[in-house]
Amino acid sequence: MNEHMSGASPGWSIAAVERDTGLSKDTLRVWERRYGFPQPARDAFDERLYPPEQVERLRLVRRLLDAGHRPGRVVALDLPALQALAVPAAGVATGARHAQAGPAVLPDVAACLALVQRHDAPGLRRQLAQAALRLGLLQFVTGLVAPLTTAVGDAWMQGRFQVFEEHLYTECITGVLRGAIASVPAHPDAAGPRVLLTTFPGEPHAIGLLMVEALLALEGCACLSLGTQTPVPEIAAAALAHRADIVALSFTPVQGASAVLTALRELRQTLPAAVTVWAGGSCPALDRQGVVAGVLRLHALERLPEQVALWRAAAAPA
Repeated sequence: MNEHMSGASPGWSIAAVERDTGLSKDTLRVWERRYGFPQPARDAFDERLYPPEQVERLRLVRRLLDAGHRPGRVVALDLPALQALAVPAAGVATGARHAQAGPAVLPDVAACLALVQRHDAPGLRRQLAQAALRLGLLQFVTGLVAPLTTAVGDAWMQGRFQVFEEHLYTECITGVLRGAIASVPAHPDAAGPRVLLTTFPGEPHAIGLLMVEALLALEGCACLSLGTQTPVPEIAAAALAHRADIVALSFTPVQGASAVLTALRELRQTLPAAVTVWAGGSCPALDRQGVVAGVLRLHALERLPEQVALWRAAAAPA
């Protein structure tokens, strides 16, 4: 029996839908109440069962959220409307974001995409590791990993990559980035900061955190990553326990603006004023005027060294 089936009626369990789409169980339940979609059936144990056609719609919704659409605009749309939105959105995103990759790394982007399509995980890891050595960690992260991650997401949005292919890429790049971070020599004389990295609940993407951690390691920062989806009270507790100077958070459009802003305000109010909060990523809510008082919006990975230097200058004794 297919692992997505449950009982006599075909359907996906909520856990299977979460794994497949990256949409959290809480998000699915909230959308069910707020937008009337999805509309799962129930099995003999009153557990939710999602029909395959609803899972397909949820995949498209997730792709559109990653492209910057807001949940209130897309969640309730039918499949043809979602498909019509997905094609132009993906085309625009691909063209604009690929422009961020310089000529020296565009062949690497193309080669890595081809390896994903061939399901060649060893070859992909080898290609990425060689690029990291050739380019250096800074250029590898900002010039290759960032546009390549966008390209993989765009291919998934356009339906050219399946979920397992996106997962294959994520596993390979995660391993290479972690290895690269571990190889950065320690800076015994570096003057801070101590940085705690994580995401809020409902934000499952970890590649952004690893890219930030890699660049901070180059700057001699002491980093502690909690991984993804850490509740706000736990973030605050960890920051105090590890004497963090900065809490760095990564966001994608998968989360709604209201949830993001509410969690940022709660975290800012919970942390001591001396602890800086950085918020980076592609979530549209972060670009609102004056997002949250006391939260620094990071617009580009390339500016991280500048922000570290500014922090050190402010923290230096008078």
